Amino acid sequence: MQGQSGPGRRRVVLALGTTQTFAWASSYYLPAILAVPMAAELGLSRSWIFAAFSGALLLTALLGPLAGRAIDARGGRDVLCLSNLILAAGLVLLGLAQGPLLLGAGWAVLGVGMAFGLYDAAFATLAGLYGREARGPITGITLIAGFASTVGWPASAAMEAEIGWRGACLAWAALHLLVALPLNRLLVPPAPPPAPPGTPEVAAAPAQRGAMALLAFIFAVVGLVSTGMAAHLPRLLQEAGATAAGAVAAGALIGPAQVAARLGEFALQRHLRPLSAARLATLLHPIGAALLLALGGPAAAAFAVLHGAGNGMLTIARGTLPLALFGPAGYGLRTGLLAAPARLAQAAAPLLFGVLLDAWGAGMLLVSAGLGLASLAALLVLRMPRAVTPAR
Repeated sequence: MQGQSGPGRRRVVLALGTTQTFAWASSYYLPAILAVPMAAELGLSRSWIFAAFSGALLLTALLGPLAGRAIDARGGRDVLCLSNLILAAGLVLLGLAQGPLLLGAGWAVLGVGMAFGLYDAAFATLAGLYGREARGPITGITLIAGFASTVGWPASAAMEAEIGWRGACLAWAALHLLVALPLNRLLVPPAPPPAPPGTPEVAAAPAQRGAMALLAFIFAVVGLVSTGMAAHLPRLLQEAGATAAGAVAAGALIGPAQVAARLGEFALQRHLRPLSAARLATLLHPIGAALLLALGGPAAAAFAVLHGAGNGMLTIARGTLPLALFGPAGYGLRTGLLAAPARLAQAAAPLLFGVLLDAWGAGMLLVSAGLGLASLAALLVLRMPRAVTPAR
């Protein structure tokens, strides 16, 4: 499970990083660009499109444990290849839709594809391949796929301008079939599933009583805050005193901050344990919120950098913390269960944070910072296992 060479690992990381970029760009990041032209042509409200997208996220949450169980049983390559076919099918349905029924079906199919093809599935695939040594590859694919919005939004916008939103959906479907599917099939090796139940490593996991519940809470908070901020950041910064131009400029710093933080964690992974990295990352948003509330508009850039850096590191923590605490056995099912509350929180976040922003303005940062501190407290309760028998 852990014998693959360094060059072989780099090949897998590059393949999965590329296919994850396609998967995120053509699903999670799609409505930000295509919702308006979709709604305009079909005579629907933009809210209807985002409601359908929220429904897709709910479906992703429900199917996450099933996808994880499949990876535990079969390894990840086949599941990721299946996700390319499902995502392509969903995109084709969107491209052919003439009304709300087929459009809703397309988003539902994309929800299934996201359950089987986004980070949790890729992380579980790497855990099956490399066991406890998967932390570096997990960080590597998040470094590449961290540019999914940077690549996906301009690509979707360019395709929509040239061939319309329908053509954009069909083009993304073709990329899944012609690029992502071959990469997953040919460059990701078949892997045995993680160690079966009953090994010494699995037997040690029950000693972490309550750890699953704590992790589920932490990841739900991360999903809630990150999605809420993504939906409302420019307006929030203006409520705090930034100009419209300053808010946009500050928001543009989030992506580079995420990537820089992941690079930093990658460089320091031998010296920074996953639990310590997660604690540090969770603290960054509350620090940024305190600066923004105290200093107003001039602190907008600092807030964006701190929030982005924390968010970038916490994406890695979603993959590395369950691996460090419980080991690779049963990793797919475990991460699927942990992801479900986070997906539900993500689906609710835009509406919830919008209500808070309407009611309290920048004061909503007290809520997001409080949630961050609560997740930090949960992380402080967690402890790494004292001794774990390596998986064989």
